[in-house]
Parts: sequence; structure tokens; C-alpha cells
Amino acid sequence: MAVLTNKRLLAAAVAAALLAQAGQASAVGLVQAYEAALQNDPTYRSAVHENEAGQQNRVLGRSNLLPNVSANYSTFKNKGDITTPRNILGGGGTEPLDYESTSRGVTLRQPLINLDGYARYRQGIAQSNYSDALFSARGQDLVIRLVSAYAEAKYTEDQLALATIQRDTFAEQRKVNDRMFEKGEGTRTDMLETQARYDLAEAQLIEARDNMTTARNNLAAIVGIDVSQLDPLGDDFRVKPMSPSSFEEWKALALERNSEIAAQRYAVEIAEQEVKKARAGHAPRVDFIAQYSKSGSETVNTRNQESDVRALGVQVNIPIYSGGSVNAATTQAVASQQKAKADLDARTSLVLVELRKQYDLLLSGASRINALVKSVNSAKLLVEATQQSVKGGVRINLDVLNAQQQLYTAQRDLAQARYSYLISYLRLRYAAGTLNADDLHTVAAYFAPGGTSYAMPVGPGVGKVSRVTYDLEYPKAGK
Repeated sequence: MAVLTNKRLLAAAVAAALLAQAGQASAVGLVQAYEAALQNDPTYRSAVHENEAGQQNRVLGRSNLLPNVSANYSTFKNKGDITTPRNILGGGGTEPLDYESTSRGVTLRQPLINLDGYARYRQGIAQSNYSDALFSARGQDLVIRLVSAYAEAKYTEDQLALATIQRDTFAEQRKVNDRMFEKGEGTRTDMLETQARYDLAEAQLIEARDNMTTARNNLAAIVGIDVSQLDPLGDDFRVKPMSPSSFEEWKALALERNSEIAAQRYAVEIAEQEVKKARAGHAPRVDFIAQYSKSGSETVNTRNQESDVRALGVQVNIPIYSGGSVNAATTQAVASQQKAKADLDARTSLVLVELRKQYDLLLSGASRINALVKSVNSAKLLVEATQQSVKGGVRINLDVLNAQQQLYTAQRDLAQARYSYLISYLRLRYAAGTLNADDLHTVAAYFAPGGTSYAMPVGPGVGKVSRVTYDLEYPKAGK
């Protein structure tokens, strides 16, 4: 996920331009939204700081094998009395004391044999790698969350547009029924049927507008700016065989590169080093020590004397008994290690289940889009044919309403299928551990206005999806 994390400088410049418009809602493309999210998404910013903290584990672990140098200095003002017993010569008595004493020194301790320190060193590396893997997963998760929120916001716009057209269509049909009734060619039942459909469409329109507002707010929470316009999907939606094509190849990629699995592997290694740390409680420790100290009038017996001491040596510490704490800590660490291994198996299973799910969804999604394109085209022809049949007296008003409802439903389902397909495309790569910013740009190209044709991998044997145009005019929010 290095591609994602290395874009922060570029993202800062782009985000600054976007934030300059923070006082007003703005049109945002998918790539712009991603670059703004890198700076503004609270969850991702939390992951950035978590990773920064995690990287220090490597330094902390290494410190256990490096020399430790300490210095000390002390100075005291001493006051007291020295009482000497009387002897046969009549001497003795009390003598007041008033003097200063000082002590200063430097000590270097270099571990020579320290099994605990070496285990901490290895554990620090594993903890740092764990943090990297977790951050990579968080970066990929940002792409998934952003595209999902962007697609949801765009889908609600599509729903609002379709609901508006359906409402307007029923309104026009109501006028036709009114004119026919006035001429004695229609019935009150036709008018009531159309009015009922119109009222339902009006309610659906209100619900669609509320859904769009909620979806835009969810997207704004990620990108950090208000959003009023989003890039639509292009009219020409193409798919082609995915690469690699077999599930086994995707599975091999996931086992090797999935960030969540990698993080859990490092968690197992961390637990293994914890076991070694606990067992090191029974092992001796050997340190090389170099020391220099200088003191003056340090004790009563050394008043008015100064001493310089230089010492080199080896210190050996051999643990004998610690009340059973070492055995208990070792048993506890071994249990935690077994738990980490079980968690790794569980995480691997979850990833592979998700991988299979998204693989199947991507394959079936392409076929579903194909079928829905045909369904939309057929529904349009059905509406036209039904309207002509009504004029010929073969069909009735209810048939027209049903045909229009069928067209609306097919158009809505096609829009949803396309967005779901793009999200499955990203989720498959996320599960396989190959998701990066290039995949985001691939999906972003599908949202480029102008109806440009693009190509994207899907299932084997799936051909080009024929072009379909909604003939929709997207309404502005609040209308």
C-alpha cells in the first residue's frame, strides 16, 4: 500500500485547494475526494498517528541490545558533631563538623548475554511490521469506504432523478386521463389509478431526496467538505475478462499479500517473542561495565580527601527463585501464542470467504448488468408499445402505469448493479491485498462525464455490455 501512503504531499496541495471552498458546497470527482479524504478522514488520520507510534517499537526493541550510559552527580552540606570518649589522659569531648561532600561519575553498561533483551529486540521489529501491515489495511479500507460512500451518494442521485421522472410521467398521464375523461373517452377509474400512482411517486421522491441528503453527508464526513455535485457514470460501460481469471490464483495472492493476514502473522511472531521473554527469566545475564567516579569528602573518615576511581569489569546476574512468577508468565505467554495462531487461522478463513464472495459477485455482476441493460431497453419498448395499444383500444391505462413502473425499476436496478460491480472490483483486490491507488483511478474513470468508453476486468466469457442511456436530467437538491 506504499502507493497510497506516498501520495500525502500531493494530497496536501490538492486538499488545500478543496478546503479553500469549504464555505460552500462544491463539485467533487472521485480522485479529488480521495485526496481530500487522505487529509480529512478522521479514521485514516487516526491510523496515520497509530502507525507513527508503532514505528517506535523498532527503536525501543533495539535499545535493549545497545549500551546504556548514565551519569550521576551529588553534592551535600554536612553538619554534625564527633564525640570522642574520655580516656585516662583526660582527652575526648565533642568536635563540631561542617564540610561539603561531592560525588560524580559515569557508568557504561553493555549487555553481553541478555536473552530477554534479544527477545525484546525481535519483538520490536515484529511490532513495527505489524503496525505497517495494519496501516496498509487502513489505507486500503479508506479506498473502499470512500468509493462506497461516493457510489451510494451517486446512486441516491440516480434514484432521485428516476423518481422525479416517474412522478412527472404520472403527472403527464394524469393530464391525459383528465382530457380523455372530459371527452367521454376515459373513465374515473383510470383517473384514480393514475392519481394513486402519482401520490406514491411523490412520496418516493421525498424519500429519495432525504436519502440523497444522508448519503452526501456521509461522504462529506470522509472527505471533509460539503458536496453538491458528483461525477456521473459514463454512458458506455464496458467489461472484459479479469486477470488473473481463476479463483486459485486470487487465493494465492491473498495468502501472500493480504494486509490483515500479514498483520496477524506478525501478531503470532510478537506472541512467540513474548514466550522467549518470559523464559529468559530463568537465564543468567552478563553485562560489561565501565565506570569512572570522582568524589570528595564522601564520608566522615575521608574529609578533605578526593578520590578518582576507574573500573572495568563483567557483571553476572543469575536468577535463582522468583516465587514462581517466571513459570506462570511463561505459561501465560504460551497460551497467548496459541490464541494468536488461532486468530490467524480465523482471519485467514474470513479473508478467503470474502475473497470468494467478491470473486463470485464480480462474475455474476457482469452478467447481471448485461441482463439489466436488456431489461431497460425492453421496458422502454414496452412502454411505447403499451401506449400505442391503449390508443388502439387493446390495452388500458393500468397497463401503461405498470409498464412505466417496470421501466423505472429496471433503470434503478441497473444503476445499482453498476455501482455494486465497481465496489466488488475494489473489494476483490482488497481481499487479495493488491488494491492500490491505480485501482482507484480505474474506477474513477467510470465516473468521468462525457460517456467515454472504458475497460475493466470482470469474469471470463463476459462480452461488452451494450450502451444504454437513461435520458435523465438530474434535479438539483431541494427541487
